[in-house]
Amino acid sequence: MRSEKVIAMGDVKAAAGYRIQPATCETHGDFEQRVTMMFGKEFSGACPQCAAAEKAKGEAREQAAKARGEREAMERKLGEALIPKRFADKTLASYRATTKPQAFAHQACIRYVAAFDEIERTGRCLLLLGKPGTGKTHLGAGIANELMHTTSKTAVYRTFGSVLQAIRSSYGQGAEQTEVDILRSLISPDLLVLDELGVSKEQPSDFEMTTLFAIINGRYEQMRPTVVISNLGASDLPKAIGDRCMDRLRENGGFVVPFEWESQRGKEGV
Repeated sequence: MRSEKVIAMGDVKAAAGYRIQPATCETHGDFEQRVTMMFGKEFSGACPQCAAAEKAKGEAREQAAKARGEREAMERKLGEALIPKRFADKTLASYRATTKPQAFAHQACIRYVAAFDEIERTGRCLLLLGKPGTGKTHLGAGIANELMHTTSKTAVYRTFGSVLQAIRSSYGQGAEQTEVDILRSLISPDLLVLDELGVSKEQPSDFEMTTLFAIINGRYEQMRPTVVISNLGASDLPKAIGDRCMDRLRENGGFVVPFEWESQRGKEGV
């Protein structure tokens, strides 16, 4: 607010504890100034337009700070999700379904997000299974992105291979994370998208089976849903992950969405 010049006393309105007198603001001209008596001193009110402008600036600063905080929180959220760069911008809306089976898979993922509050209460899992290059990772990443952008939920994407590598690295001297830290980071999010599960039909090692069960069972006990993505079909996956994991994924209505069409790699929308 610029300096104000009080006009010579004229028609001054008096009231209990304060008075109203004419004043002039160098920016906005004449106004009625309120002068309050308090503790034997006079306190002159500011120009209402200057005060309103200052209040508006303060509110704008608060809104900008809030928006910046929300943006930074979202950036942290997305960073912790570790969705690969290739799939970081994939959404459910950008998935292009040209056949009935693709449309079924697409709608299943849309319904999963829409019903997530109920799904979270039951821990219901979703299995996207079938041929490579059919859009499974696009839809899995799309589910995670949708939840993070439209709700307060947290979501994490990991390939099972990267989990195994991280845990093996945690055994080395000077490792920044312990195995417990890694498992906790996979069990605590509201949603885990676990990709490349059972990459082959060969019998997995004891280490792989133990690690996978720790993740699946940990989330099962906390009733947290998991989206599993695999190139194996529904008949082959149990052999690759074990019956105990498969039973937990199926419990509370967990269901399989098959991806049996040919690879769409290189085609828009997949």
